Order: sequence, then structure tokens, then C-alpha cells
Amino acid sequence: MKIQKLKIFSKHIEAQLKFYRDELGFEIRKYTEDSFEIICGYSILKIEYRENPKPYHIAFHIPDMQEEEALSWLERIVPVLGLNAEKIVDFSNWNAKSIYFYDEDKNIMEFISRKEFSKPISALFNTDQIVGIAEIGLATDDVQEIFESLKLDCGLNQYDGDLEKFCAIGEDSGLIITINKDKKDWFPTGDQAYAADFEMEFTHKKKKFRLIFEDETLQIENF
Repeated sequence: MKIQKLKIFSKHIEAQLKFYRDELGFEIRKYTEDSFEIICGYSILKIEYRENPKPYHIAFHIPDMQEEEALSWLERIVPVLGLNAEKIVDFSNWNAKSIYFYDEDKNIMEFISRKEFSKPISALFNTDQIVGIAEIGLATDDVQEIFESLKLDCGLNQYDGDLEKFCAIGEDSGLIITINKDKKDWFPTGDQAYAADFEMEFTHKKKKFRLIFEDETLQIENF
């Protein structure tokens, strides 16, 4: 699964624009008073105004073996959210390492490097090295129902999890991190998980899909 575009919502458009453009250095396009788009490698992250949005959990792919460089770069900009004093979290069963931080909406943002997924093109790290959007969190009260819908309509498989509290759906190239909001909080901060609305366009096995998660209901379109 390759995430091409993700739309999320924010009450603080100007603050988020300054954070992603001026502090992190992302290239921005289509900026208006109500929204803007961030170029994230092969993906686009659109942030659109909404009066009462809920917080998200989102990950960006970074090149393999570049997590140390990413950590050094990120620490000069924003506090890093560690786990048990470790600032780089090692997911050995996923062949991945992650670094976490908050944006201006207290969304949990993540840089994730995966072994052999993408090689670095530079010894230095900045947002030009971002490969694409890797993950979006989806909080629900029925993890299995979400998984079965995505498997039936999109052909996505279970990557990890127990289908009760947690299920990562997809593959190394892209995952929907699905958790039961009544039984589990977001890793690694323990922040309460809310069913945050989002829209996503992705490809899987040469097919294109649009996923709309709104009011805790999942809609899937093939286009």
C-alpha cells in the first residue's frame, strides 16, 4: 500500500503552516486561509481547517539507517518524545526504528526508518529526505470490522496485531494503524485515542482507492 494523499483537520492553520514550513522546512503548495498542502516525498499531506478536530497519529518514511541523523536534526527544532529514556524506538519485529514528536495540534508525528525500504540519498538529513507518508492511525471501537472492510474492499492484509485492541493493516510501504479507542491509548505517549476524521488516497496492487473515515464510519471508493 502506497499512501499518495492524506487529508487531516486542524483548528490552527497558521500555526501549523509555520511549524511545517518555517521550522521543519517542508515545501508547501496550495496555501489558502483554510488549508495548505505539504509535499512529503511521493505523498501529499493536506491540512484543512475544522473548528473541533481531534488529534492524529501519523508517520513519515525516512531512509533506512538515517534515524540517528534525523534525531540530531529534529532535536534542534522540537522536543523528541522518547520511550523509557530512549529517543529512538526499536521495532525489531518490524525491522524498523522510530522517532516521535508533537506538531502544533499535539498530533503524534513519527519518523520511521525501515530496513531495506529506502536508501539515503544524502549523508545529511532534512525534510527533503522524507520518502512519503508511512502510516495513519485510525481509532475505532471495532478493530476487526475495520480490518474486514479493508481486506474485502481493498485486499489489504493483517500486518500485526490481535484484531481486538490493535491491528496494523497493510504492508511495509504503508500501514493503517488501527486501535480500539476504548481499550488502548496511542504509543508511545499514552495519549488518549480519538476517532479523528481523515481522508486518504492510496494505491494497492495497481488499484487506486479513496478512504474516508468520518463520524467513526469507514467509506471506501475505488477510482
